[in-house]
Order: sequence, then structure tokens, then C-alpha cells
Amino acid sequence: MDVMTPQWRKSTRSGGNGGACVEVADNLPGVVLVRDTKDRNGGTLQISSSAWRSFLDLAKRFGPLA
Repeated sequence: MDVMTPQWRKSTRSGGNGGACVEVADNLPGVVLVRDTKDRNGGTLQISSSAWRSFLDLAKRFGPLA
């Protein structure tokens, strides 16, 4: 596996909601990429690995907003 090639994955919580979810590539050193599943060429967010971990910690703490 080439560590410089993003390995995209969708959340295990993504359902049959017509693609209203994001994909994440967290296999790159020091960075996490995030993109819209239904518009994969529409742009990609680049987030530091430490900021991503902080985001996930907060998301786990507060749970779903819906």
C-alpha cells in the first residue's frame, strides 16, 4: 500500500440516506482528508491529525445532534 495515496472510507454509521455523508482518509502522515461522498471532486478539507483527534473526542462526548 502506498502511504501517500489517500485510502478513503465512509463512516460505518452511514446508511441508505442517498449519500448524505462524508469520506475520510486518515492514512497519511500528520493529516486527515475529508470530502463529500456525493461530490468527490468538489473539494477536500485538510485537517491536522491532532485537530481531527480533538474533533472525534468532542463528537464522541456529545453524541449525535439529531
